[in-house]
Amino acid sequence: MILGSGKKLIWLIGLIFLSYGELAEAQPSSKAYHVGFLSSLSPEAVSDRINAFRQGMRELGYAEGKDLSIEWRYAHGKIDRLPLLAAELVRVKVDVILTGGPAVNQFAKEATTTIPIVLSFDNDGTAGNEV
Repeated sequence: MILGSGKKLIWLIGLIFLSYGELAEAQPSSKAYHVGFLSSLSPEAVSDRINAFRQGMRELGYAEGKDLSIEWRYAHGKIDRLPLLAAELVRVKVDVILTGGPAVNQFAKEATTTIPIVLSFDNDGTAGNEV
């Protein structure tokens, strides 16, 4: 089940994808969208959010490995790694970068001015609130 804030995130990412011309056309696109995920934490710390994101994308009709690929980058609590990880996402030319908190978002913003960045953040005190 997707949490309320997770569902909002999924729809926001879906809207970003819809802003691309290919998705707005009547015919389905053959383009595989490339999403970058940047986190200051470990995969285990944000596993609920990752699962909600994957489920939401499936609900929107995107199949990972078919028309959606995701580049996962985790700093495992080592904040000094975030600039390098953000630069990697830019280098592999993702279509959008998903971040997990204001500080992480700042590193993504410093790495690119052309790739859309989606900030996923809520203040409920859970693991999604990153440093």
